[in-house]
Amino acid sequence: MAKEIIEQLIEGGKATPGPPLGPILGPLGLNINEVINAINEATKDFAGMKIPVKVIVDTDTKKYEIEVGSPTTSALIKKELGVEKISYAEDAPTYDLKFEQLLKIAKLKEKGVLANNFDNVVKEVIGTCVSLGIKIDGIPAKEFMKKFVAGEFKERIESNLENESKDNKGENRGTT
Repeated sequence: MAKEIIEQLIEGGKATPGPPLGPILGPLGLNINEVINAINEATKDFAGMKIPVKVIVDTDTKKYEIEVGSPTTSALIKKELGVEKISYAEDAPTYDLKFEQLLKIAKLKEKGVLANNFDNVVKEVIGTCVSLGIKIDGIPAKEFMKKFVAGEFKERIESNLENESKDNKGENRGTT
């Protein structure tokens, strides 16, 4: 059972039979349109974002499976901010990510990173904000990182996670 693994960065819901996937899938004897449609269905929720996709093909049986990764942190930040591009020019607008948006992104990234706890995932997201020149709750990301490391936001994070846990159990939805 020989396996071929194809890994590509694809825009969510917009894979095409052309490059980069078509020329790779064609020689494997797969129905390219079927695979492309399956990829688009699996990635439709990430429209407008680049997302890593892995196609694992059994070259003997021509069966395949698709694994969808997590979008890049910068793509998730751009989506939360509602922008397509962030400019590094001095006269470019300054973007401000809200604390809740920061935590939402960290929760989306939590399973796809090697961090050993949620605080480290949040630090990774803050680090990306530093690279992009984004503020968090009106504070430059570099300064926000210092405050975060000093523990200034610990209670806010715990409260947010606690509320989410209650929501997931139905405690805040009026259910019995």
